[in-house]
Amino acid sequence: MGKALIVDDSSTEREIISKYLEQAGINVSMAKSGEEALEKIGNDLPDIIVLDVVLPGRSGFEICREIKATSQTSKIPIIICSTKGTEMDKFWGMKQGADAYLPKPIDQEEFIRTVKQLIKG
Repeated sequence: MGKALIVDDSSTEREIISKYLEQAGINVSMAKSGEEALEKIGNDLPDIIVLDVVLPGRSGFEICREIKATSQTSKIPIIICSTKGTEMDKFWGMKQGADAYLPKPIDQEEFIRTVKQLIKG
């Protein structure tokens, strides 16, 4: 059905999100930092990116902005999944170019529904 890149510094979160995506028939690759994510995207474009905000080095907001500013990657949908779930965080995430913003802990049904909508779109 597609390829997803999960960017999260928590191995537990990566495993949970990965399991949700694999159950939905989506191939998964993972990165622990924004820099690693940008490297992986440069080698193999994913169909969707699941991005945490709090990452070592650069924040998920910065990575999102960079991905959306590059013509080769600007069309890749990005879902920000973060414990930073205030309305201001959501507003800021969407302003950086995110296509969706879901608070953690992630609701599996809402998450998969959002992924499927964005991959089809």
